[in-house]
Amino acid sequence: MADRFAAVDALAEGFQRRGTQPGMAYGIVEAGRLVHAGGLGEQWLGGPVPGAGTVFRIASMTKSFTAAAVLALRDGGQLALDDPAEQFVPELRGLARPTPDSPRVSVRHLLTMTAGFPTDDPWGDRQQGLPLAEFSAFLAAGPSFAWAPGTRFEYSNLGYAILGRVITAVSGQAYPDFVRDRLLRPLGLAGSGFEAAEFDASHLARGYRQGPGGWEELTPDGCGAFAPMGGVFSCVADLARWVGGFAGAFPPGEPGAGGAHPLARATRREMQLPQVGLVPPAVERLPGDPAAGGPESYGFGLFVEEHPVHGRIISHSGGYPGFGSNMCWHPGTGIGAIVLANGTYAPAPVLAARLLTAMIGPAPPARAAGRAAAYPAAPAGPWPATLAAQREANKLLYRWNDARADRLFSENVALDEPYPERRQRIGLVRERIGVFGEDRKRPPEFDSPAHCRWWLRGDHGTVQAEIKLTPERDPRVQSLTLAVPPAPGSPLAQTLESLISLLNGGARDWPSAIPVSVQVDTSLLLRQFRMAAAWAGRCHPGAFRAGNGERSTSVELDGETARLVLAVVVDAAGHLRQADLTLRP
Repeated sequence: MADRFAAVDALAEGFQRRGTQPGMAYGIVEAGRLVHAGGLGEQWLGGPVPGAGTVFRIASMTKSFTAAAVLALRDGGQLALDDPAEQFVPELRGLARPTPDSPRVSVRHLLTMTAGFPTDDPWGDRQQGLPLAEFSAFLAAGPSFAWAPGTRFEYSNLGYAILGRVITAVSGQAYPDFVRDRLLRPLGLAGSGFEAAEFDASHLARGYRQGPGGWEELTPDGCGAFAPMGGVFSCVADLARWVGGFAGAFPPGEPGAGGAHPLARATRREMQLPQVGLVPPAVERLPGDPAAGGPESYGFGLFVEEHPVHGRIISHSGGYPGFGSNMCWHPGTGIGAIVLANGTYAPAPVLAARLLTAMIGPAPPARAAGRAAAYPAAPAGPWPATLAAQREANKLLYRWNDARADRLFSENVALDEPYPERRQRIGLVRERIGVFGEDRKRPPEFDSPAHCRWWLRGDHGTVQAEIKLTPERDPRVQSLTLAVPPAPGSPLAQTLESLISLLNGGARDWPSAIPVSVQVDTSLLLRQFRMAAAWAGRCHPGAFRAGNGERSTSVELDGETARLVLAVVVDAAGHLRQADLTLRP
């Protein structure tokens, strides 16, 4: 066990060196208790190292608490999952259905994210403190639908905010009070709550975003209407008890097995069962890739993966301005991992998955249960508002205007990346690919009616642009991203060129021309590159899909028999920190 704890610590140290957060705390759960914990970096700039008792905002991990609260009411006979949500939230009674034959939105639809609302990250993150009266007015005006209810999973913060209203209507208590009384206090989660002011400042991690001049501290929003989707603050020590309660619900047995819990063991198992299958990702792992996962589903407030080696793994992440978090566990062994970090959307799921794998160890292939539901058909087409927003976004990208941006964007956009930084990003793209225009030879793509991905072509290259719209009645753009290519001759550009040469050259040994960070496993990368070369043949670079052009980039590779995406990250010294090859359609 000591060797595995040492491996966990080494993985955490490598992750912290990536610089995606000022500080982090992590823990390992086994047999229902915290068996190992650690912390690295700073709780705030110049502050102490975080520990198991340091309180972070856990963002969307909150959804598991909200789902548990709804199921507690169901178990008490106070509601049924197939009850129409409008029975508890009267503002929904006049909601226009997306199609004449659509069912009314039910509590189950909200729990499983099949209500038909479009994905609302990052807009939803900035609604955290929305007053309840304003939320009521928003619902009365009517949100927008991307799908008919019950036909497709699409991640929705709005749906969980509505569940908070359901909980209040049924219980007669404000949502935070009900969760405290029904879940937090019975479990002894004294380091968990809904307001930063509840905690001693010396125990609270402060959240940061990476700005042009370094880390910038962010002030967390208060507890408002969207708290049920992401408002909980917690710590590793408390979350270990929360994770242990779910992992300890297996295998089925005596009702009281594993200790007292406010939620029945059968209900905790039910939350971890696949309820709806997730749509397959647009980019897939290469066949045989050891990093590939298995089919994914959503339960009640939890994600369910059927891992090809380890079997079922349960998890939920949290991403929020200033924070990134993840909890995951393996019901077969009862082992879990928790990672909390204080950087905006810090990639905690990557580390948590590695910590869990390090603790589980090698295992024979498990029979996957498969996805819970067939995948629905591709979207019929984008909203007219999406097409209009893409046209307006193009105008902004060609010639930025703050007033036009204010009309197009929801409020979170300028908070997530201030306009001066966006203008600078556009200027870098223009410098590196030349004066650009929309690539008319490559049609836009739509993962959802509220989403658009398109390409901008210049004399020296092509980059991807992407927008997502809010679920408001009159949708606005909640996210505009633009890939920035590496500068010619920069360490990132040189590393990218060398990796493409490695892919096409079939080298058996790692070339000295590509220096790597200490955490990079070059033997594993070589195997992946050889596998990709065998699958795709000789490749040449195409459009840039993502990246800031300084430390990170993602480029399409057109091969003879397959198309790939190569994502590359370098550190401050220009050494390769991460390289990832995936298939693309």
